[in-house]
Amino acid sequence: MLNESSKIGYVVKRYPRFSETFVVNEILAHETAGQSLEIFSLRPPADTHFQDLISRVRSPLTYLSCGRVQSNELWEAIVNCNQVLPGTIQRLEEAANEPALDVFCGVQLAVQAVRKGITHLHAHFATSSASVARIASKLTGIPYSMTAHAKDIFHESVSPEDLGRKIHDSAWTLTVSDFNLNYLQQMFPESTSRIVRLYNGLNLSDFPFHSPLQRPPRIVAVGRFVEKKGFNDLISACGLLRDQGVSFECMLVGGGELETSLASQIAVQRLSDHIRMLGPCPQREVKELIRTSAVMAAPCIQGEDGNRDGLPTVLLESMALGTPCVSTDVTGIPEVIRNRETGLMVRQKSPAELADAIQQLLYRSDLRVYLATAARSLIEQEFDVQRISSQQRHYFSTSNLSSQQKNLPRNTLSESWSISEPVTSRTH
Repeated sequence: MLNESSKIGYVVKRYPRFSETFVVNEILAHETAGQSLEIFSLRPPADTHFQDLISRVRSPLTYLSCGRVQSNELWEAIVNCNQVLPGTIQRLEEAANEPALDVFCGVQLAVQAVRKGITHLHAHFATSSASVARIASKLTGIPYSMTAHAKDIFHESVSPEDLGRKIHDSAWTLTVSDFNLNYLQQMFPESTSRIVRLYNGLNLSDFPFHSPLQRPPRIVAVGRFVEKKGFNDLISACGLLRDQGVSFECMLVGGGELETSLASQIAVQRLSDHIRMLGPCPQREVKELIRTSAVMAAPCIQGEDGNRDGLPTVLLESMALGTPCVSTDVTGIPEVIRNRETGLMVRQKSPAELADAIQQLLYRSDLRVYLATAARSLIEQEFDVQRISSQQRHYFSTSNLSSQQKNLPRNTLSESWSISEPVTSRTH
């Protein structure tokens, strides 16, 4: 239910970001519902390509920093914030171990949130964005929530104490799969009631279903070229298919730290005639490539550093478009890829099983249609972004502050306010 007087502040590390279409889908759904919203980015974007749907976002965007801060700038921001929010310096004791840039962004966000009339802060990823939202919440009394995804939960660098602190102080912690939900509730039993599962959603009108009855023997894989995506296993599986005399082509879409390694593997296995690396592509091109392929392959794995995917958005998009998927039993993926019901499931790090599943979908049109039809039905039932964003707004509107937060004064800006405004601009 929409509260006419509410104003949500979205807090992200970088905006826009090429790979985070789920954040933009969410923002657009809130805008469509008439929710007043502001976007706060800790740093400017680092990507050189952006998805087309970024241009549809109308909410104002504020950059809280340029990506670095000098000590004199930090102290000036804290002193000036204290003029607006008396007690700032004392309450910042809880941020004593936070990085200086996060403290600076948190102080900036606190003043901006009061100035702009923000009633709730929501951070995507339980990393620096959540740290900044937590600091601003402590200073202003404005409640915050966060969405925890995957790397921010499972990576070996994640501090359980830090994550637990953020969850404990949040009004709600949302996470993107039942697997994540169970993991977090078991890890932080004292916060169980405030941790909920809320899938990432899709605007289904942007992903019309097309029957996969007639498709060329093409495999497509989309994602960052990092260990957890398992693309090296896909290349190995393609080698097996080639050796078995299977006719196919495979398109790898994305970029990242393993690009050179993957290209070398393709060359060593003499697969250049079968596999093309297309680099990052606009979403309209990715959608067309998926729509016209026989198989979407997502051979995700758990990395050596503990990192893994939560629930890849590209799987949801492919299922919506009507392209059957092959994936692995990692984290929340089995919640959508139900083996031989809505897709094919193989064990992670098993190129032979992956090759067999791909071959079935390349040449069995009846299996493609059966799986794709059921997959689309599941997406419509569980992943409609309009319905999911409505649930999210319900959580925002029922935020329960701790007694400490409830007792904080809600200050208004005085004429003595003197913090220099961060760079503010729109993305279009």
